[in-house]
Amino acid sequence: METKQPNNPLHGVKLAEILDFLVTRYGWEEMGNRINIKCFTQDPSIKSSLKFLRKTPWARTKVERLYLDSL
Repeated sequence: METKQPNNPLHGVKLAEILDFLVTRYGWEEMGNRINIKCFTQDPSIKSSLKFLRKTPWARTKVERLYLDSL
């Protein structure tokens, strides 16, 4: 049973969807400028970024914040 979370704008949004949106909107280079992490600046890919962001809470928080600011 799925619970509603009206105060959580990220509820139901997958990390892969967030990355796809940001890459489409900004591109890897601009994302690397906005959030200076290696998975965005050196040989970027969705797969490597997902792996890093799932293990690194501070980086994921920055990516989620950029996504929310971009909406």
